[in-house]
Amino acid sequence: MFTTNDEKINGFLFVIILPFLLYFMSYYGFESSYTRLKTSERPPDFLFHSVYAYRVIPNYISVKMTDFMEYLILYKCSFIKDFLSKNGTPFYHGLFLVNSFFFMLCSLVINALLKLNPSDFIYDIRVRRMIHLLSVFLIVITQYAPTNCDTIALFCYLSGVYLTFKYYLTRNPKFYIFLVVLIAISTFVRETACLNIAFFAAVFICLSEIKLLRLRSVLPVIPLIFGFIIPYLGLRQMIANEEITFVEGFYINRNFTSPFNLAGFIFACIVMYFIYRLCAEAFNKRVMKKYVFFSLPYLFMITMVGLFWEIRLFLPLFLTCIIVAFYQFDNLKPKL
Repeated sequence: MFTTNDEKINGFLFVIILPFLLYFMSYYGFESSYTRLKTSERPPDFLFHSVYAYRVIPNYISVKMTDFMEYLILYKCSFIKDFLSKNGTPFYHGLFLVNSFFFMLCSLVINALLKLNPSDFIYDIRVRRMIHLLSVFLIVITQYAPTNCDTIALFCYLSGVYLTFKYYLTRNPKFYIFLVVLIAISTFVRETACLNIAFFAAVFICLSEIKLLRLRSVLPVIPLIFGFIIPYLGLRQMIANEEITFVEGFYINRNFTSPFNLAGFIFACIVMYFIYRLCAEAFNKRVMKKYVFFSLPYLFMITMVGLFWEIRLFLPLFLTCIIVAFYQFDNLKPKL
């Protein structure tokens, strides 16, 4: 048996160090077709003159981290200056540091979620770590399309999933208030914040009550919707510029004609199918179906204005379905 110190060391190595090394290899060990970020000395202009302009928190962090990396390279890190100069730019290194930091936070949240009321199947720490490792690999594989907002948004989203579960288990209003505030703040990061509403609805909305026109279970979702809509519309009012658009483009035709995008779509479908088959009980499958149903507006927007090839867009759904598949929902059964 491991001692307490051994468990802490092993947990640190598995939850923090291993994910960081995987992330490091994905950013510096190979290159993808998205190479312009690696050659940009400063944050690219398109971050401030396109739909990315509404993602104000990641853009602000990118500017500050680029300044910080330039300072380090010029004045503080002369002993690794050659390495940094040969393997990227101040902007790219800053991008890596920020994304790896939030990636490790994502790993911590995933670890906490998998330990929160787990099903019997993953109660064994060895099985739980295999599921955790699968989740980490899914995050890492999406980094062939690095951005300055996705990892931060993923951390905010997973934190919202954790708050949703904590609120359900305890009914402590502070978790609900934190969730509303988190959705409002994460809307300034990326539109992924709306998926927290979909997940909350999947857990709390009772379809049997809706069939009887009883909307009591719908009411708690309404403040979450306002927590997303008000910042979302407010941003688009405050950041008014002829060069800034609501969307980068409409790609629905390309999504169903390009072999790359079709490959991404098929990959997403297969992953969702196998996660669905991993569900511990039929009840978990019902919760997963509800989550996908409430996520349809997000999926519709991906189809219209996103590219299926960038499977990072499906990542929140993958991770959520993994968590749902191995969660213990026994105490939810009477309500669905």
